[in-house]
Amino acid sequence: MISPASLVQILKSNGVEIFVGVPDSLLKSLCAWLADHSSHQDYIITANEGNAVALAAGYHLATGKIGAVFMQNSGIGNSINPLTSLTDSEVYSIPMLLIIGWRGQPGIKDEPQHIKQGRITPGQLELLEIPYKIMEKCSNPKILIPELVSTARAKNCPAALLVRKNTLSEYQRIKTTPPFSVLGREEALSHILELADSKDLIVSTTGKTSRELFELRKNRGEKQQDFLTVGSMGHTSSIALGVALGKPHRRVICLDGDGSLIMHMGAMPIIGSLKPANFIHILLNNCSHESVGGQETVAEKMDFKAISIACGYRHYCLVQDKNQLCAFMKKINKILGPVFIELRICSGSRDDLGRPITTPLQNKKTFMEFCCD
Repeated sequence: MISPASLVQILKSNGVEIFVGVPDSLLKSLCAWLADHSSHQDYIITANEGNAVALAAGYHLATGKIGAVFMQNSGIGNSINPLTSLTDSEVYSIPMLLIIGWRGQPGIKDEPQHIKQGRITPGQLELLEIPYKIMEKCSNPKILIPELVSTARAKNCPAALLVRKNTLSEYQRIKTTPPFSVLGREEALSHILELADSKDLIVSTTGKTSRELFELRKNRGEKQQDFLTVGSMGHTSSIALGVALGKPHRRVICLDGDGSLIMHMGAMPIIGSLKPANFIHILLNNCSHESVGGQETVAEKMDFKAISIACGYRHYCLVQDKNQLCAFMKKINKILGPVFIELRICSGSRDDLGRPITTPLQNKKTFMEFCCD
């Protein structure tokens, strides 16, 4: 395996000094090492992958240096616009190095939302005319990195390093941050299910939130009737908005995460402008991208009360424990939406946390049937 420390050293020796992007589970050791050994201006977790490409482009314009943009391959979609209309050699000709975790690689077992993305990833890079090389545990980065950086500089374009699973060795963070709350996410979700009405339509964000929600329903002996957004990070609130508009007489509960919300926060003013009275937006805020390694988000520094009210939400509530959650949920029937609840939780989940055993198509079918009940 390749250690993240040696990889960063090789990148820096080839002129790559800034690292920006969205964390990925296959790159979590790289992100952990950078978090421990970089300044806040050299290692930046962006809202989404397109932001990261644009940031690296601006850095090159100011310095002439190449930036590294890290992402999961699912993030290629978020970055296509700036890759084709900003950095492309036929437009502004801006070199950079993309470091892409290859989820869903053919022949490697993965979750349903990664399978197609993994299969088409090399084809996407070829269609975008982005030169790339595949890095695996037996690769020699001392050869790969100089070749890719030279290509990016010679052609004045992005070049990509496609990283296979188990390529990077493990690295444990040295620096730790104090917990944001004492309330765990699974405990919070359990309370929400207890307090929700049996007719409420629940849409949950990708990652551990949907996994825990699925297991809670199973353990409670209840039918799986929630929409589990297993992919499409950042779009949970927009899916929930569509459901709320389609079923105005049913209450819709959107279970969002801070990384997800920040990724496509432009959905909030749309929700606020339409003012669906049946919309409850619950932000499960642990200030981290927990599902891919626990890397910090900027959520701790954000004023979600000011943001939600400015976006047009009718009400905001800060919840930090079970009692506050119960008190607000009991009176929510008397409040018109959209309502924004910032539910502060701590990071962490059970080691034996499972995954949904139903397919996305089965989940879709049961949710649509529940909508029609």
